[in-house]
Amino acid sequence: MINDQRYDADDPRHVVACVYDADGGVEVVWLRDLQLETRYQTASEVLAAVAQAKDPSRATRPIVIPSRPPLLAN
Repeated sequence: MINDQRYDADDPRHVVACVYDADGGVEVVWLRDLQLETRYQTASEVLAAVAQAKDPSRATRPIVIPSRPPLLAN
């Protein structure tokens, strides 16, 4: 189990994922919307992926939307 210690144990947000041994690695059942892989080589890789996904310094820059004047109705 991967737990988020920011939440109490009885809070549903406490459990982030369940990690199971599988042939040649581990399988992950995500209980939070992290959009990460479901198979990894080791449980340590799963923890590293969660840490990277939650790191605010890894946020992407906003996508620039070009501004255009409104179309004229005829």
